[in-house]
Amino acid sequence: MRIKQHDRYDYRPIHQRPQFEWQDGKRLALYIALNVENFSFGEGLGHTPTALGPPPDTRNFGWRDYGLRVGIWRIFDMMDELGLPMCHLLNASVCETMPQIPARIRARGDEVIGHGYTNSERQSDMDEATESAMIRHATEILAQHCGQRPFGWMGPWIAETGVTPDLLKEAGYTFVMDWPADDQPFWMRTRGGRILSIPYPIEINDSPTMLSRHQPATDFHQMILDQFEEMLELSQKQSLVFGISLHTFVAGQPFRLRQIRKAIESIVSHPRFAEVWVTSPGEIARHCAALPQGIIS
Repeated sequence: MRIKQHDRYDYRPIHQRPQFEWQDGKRLALYIALNVENFSFGEGLGHTPTALGPPPDTRNFGWRDYGLRVGIWRIFDMMDELGLPMCHLLNASVCETMPQIPARIRARGDEVIGHGYTNSERQSDMDEATESAMIRHATEILAQHCGQRPFGWMGPWIAETGVTPDLLKEAGYTFVMDWPADDQPFWMRTRGGRILSIPYPIEINDSPTMLSRHQPATDFHQMILDQFEEMLELSQKQSLVFGISLHTFVAGQPFRLRQIRKAIESIVSHPRFAEVWVTSPGEIARHCAALPQGIIS
């Protein structure tokens, strides 16, 4: 078998890279990402905590809708109480029928990341013209409702076509979060110039942990703490990015929210928390873009 390769980035072992620091000389950057996803009723793709039902599958649709009607507001309140920012991987269709959500995001001053129009479709199923039009359409809606256009993108279902990075660069995006290949950002090649890859967690992520692998919320609590402790130590050798990914319909369930709250409270009260740069993917991207050429590659 001949192994296929891409030409988006080069292999560079983490221990052979130049040293750099984050803001104020810190070595570990922390961001919390909330996936705010909207689904078409009775059709298309959708997360499920149980077996699929026959269309319109009101049981699973209603569970997803719980995240937008209830879960997100409890997550907003929790993060307000903890005094922490979030970034929101936001389906643009949310803005059209639920304006209270982008309004709360604006009031908090949180960053918005482009996350397609709806999670009922994947970019990987689109031809180039359709994908390009969807990216432009979603970007325009998010810019209209969120006060500024997004400069970062993560596709619905973290899916890409062979030209997604090219289309994102051409649409004015400066970073992408579809490639969970590293604990540091790295530059990717596109036909229009470079675009930055920002680490996004598919392990410290409530959906695959508790829906796909069926691990309990107590496991996710411990995973968050173990990841933080180990990355805090590892960051003494290289500056790293620690992300926590949540979904409104998963983390927003009270029994899960309690475990996530306890984990984040433990991080915030950690004796070395002052060493952590609490930030957003956009701030990470801007910091990397300002570093001398060759530091990030």
